[in-house]
Amino acid sequence: MDDALATDVAPTAAPTALPPAPGADRYRSLAFADTAATLPAGQSYDLLAAPESAMRWLAVHDLTTPDVQLYEVCAQRMRTLRAHIRALFAARVDGTTPPEESLRAVNEALTAVPTAPLLAWDGARGLRRVQAHPTDQAVNHALATLAADAADLLTGPDADILAACGSAPCDRFLLRTHGRRHWCSTRCGDRARAARAYARRSGASD
Repeated sequence: MDDALATDVAPTAAPTALPPAPGADRYRSLAFADTAATLPAGQSYDLLAAPESAMRWLAVHDLTTPDVQLYEVCAQRMRTLRAHIRALFAARVDGTTPPEESLRAVNEALTAVPTAPLLAWDGARGLRRVQAHPTDQAVNHALATLAADAADLLTGPDADILAACGSAPCDRFLLRTHGRRHWCSTRCGDRARAARAYARRSGASD
């Protein structure tokens, strides 16, 4: 399905987000999965909630050019794939069977665009190989890249250090790049330590 694109969408302010989790610099699919997060006090954010913010995220992560802007249908497709990637990450972390519909969704994203450079004729340079990337399929290409990255993470050596943030209510994912660390940010780590300290004080006062 070709992506519907808009050219005159009014910008909106980006929501405040946690800093990238460990591993997000190595795997764009991890950063993608963490574009939504639950925060304390019933708060949350979603960097893909609107077409404008979704387009900014794609551009920042070199998945498309900043001059391409989206309709809501494209942002919804991004949110849908994110949910499936998160389900696959959660299954890997929990050691459970991944949902069949999530496997199917990632495979559909992987096969939606050509994976090999195509053969093209250039009058000045002759025959050459080019990566097909038409503007009307920009999101298809971005989702295929993210799906491939997620597949690489889930099947590679870093799958063993994929973890969920251990500081409730945060629901982001990370790679345990430093020892036993199980939180995605300094803020979550401070909250986890404060909760442990409070639990020890409460236990001592009983």
